Amino acid sequence: MGNAQSPSSDPHFVSATRAFTQKELEDLKALFVSLAAQSHSNAQYVSPSVFKGTYEKGTKDEIEEFSYQLLDVTGDGIFGRSDVEAVLMVMLDEILGSELGSNPRQEIVSIFLNAANFSESREGCAESSMSFEDFRKWCAVLPSIRKYLGSLLSPSGPGRPCSQVPQLLEQSMDSNLLLLKKEYAWHIGGALSQEELDEWKLLYHSALNGQSFNTFMGSISNDDGPTVLIIKDKEGYVYGGYASQPWERHADFYGDMKSFLFQLYPRASIFRPTGANNNLQWCAVNFSSASIPNGIGFGGQANHFGLFLSANFDQGHTFASTTFGSPCLSRTSQICPEVIECWGVVPKGAQHERLDTTKGTVLERFKEDRHMLNMVGLANSSE
Repeated sequence: MGNAQSPSSDPHFVSATRAFTQKELEDLKALFVSLAAQSHSNAQYVSPSVFKGTYEKGTKDEIEEFSYQLLDVTGDGIFGRSDVEAVLMVMLDEILGSELGSNPRQEIVSIFLNAANFSESREGCAESSMSFEDFRKWCAVLPSIRKYLGSLLSPSGPGRPCSQVPQLLEQSMDSNLLLLKKEYAWHIGGALSQEELDEWKLLYHSALNGQSFNTFMGSISNDDGPTVLIIKDKEGYVYGGYASQPWERHADFYGDMKSFLFQLYPRASIFRPTGANNNLQWCAVNFSSASIPNGIGFGGQANHFGLFLSANFDQGHTFASTTFGSPCLSRTSQICPEVIECWGVVPKGAQHERLDTTKGTVLERFKEDRHMLNMVGLANSSE
């Protein structure tokens, strides 16, 4: 390779060095010499294993800084919208490939871009730049992207923590009618554990089962695991919530800190519990008090929820919520659902357990029937 340029004469190298002080350059050179020695490369290069080992020992701030720098595609120090868009294109192609939903690629990229801020202005540059603080806030509401960028030094393949997309068991539904696309499932899954990304089973869809609260409760009655509730309203907005606990009749809030709210369209975001209160899940059925509104919801307070569907399933609301640090999820606070669907999260290994339970005793089936009655508030009426 006799014609190869030395680093000092490479124009890209010369340009890059201008971003560092002389002291920083000396520190970088010393670091390279040290890592190259560990790589046994005769001071020629740093091996991937040594670089990865060094990276993994970094602090959270150092890892975030490393991930942030990956967005500078052009290497000009400007983290512009076009840079982030290019990274998102590569990311979605690698993870989803041909499995991307029916939405055009540019539209999918846009929902993630719409959650980003580009607040930094650079002299002589027309394009605004994403600051490091902008990046951290963006990753906070898009954990799937944070996981992806943070895993780039890991070997590629299905074992990477950012690469798994749940298998969607959609029964006999036309996939074009489903709200939950592969890219949306990947986005929501960024806030879940690896065990919860195996299979998601369609439990209820308003076009298939009818837009009925009682039908909804009946459709999910035999599923005692977490669920993903998704709503598309008449404004075209798509959003919902992850319920970590089963939907069961309560006169007050219940649930745990694993629940969260999310937006899917026209922007993608996830809002996890802030710890401000424990008003996580709401499921009120057949109550006659105005202070206990019948329906299902998340966050906020009674009659002023982060997200709420009335028992008629024809209206609801979404307000800014301190429970999740979430904004109004739609264009307006009052919502009119157009499509409602609910997916059951099937943890890894649970499929075989459920096959066994379907062969249960009469007593076990009686308990299942009684569970259904409890959900609709009728179990105690016969006692």
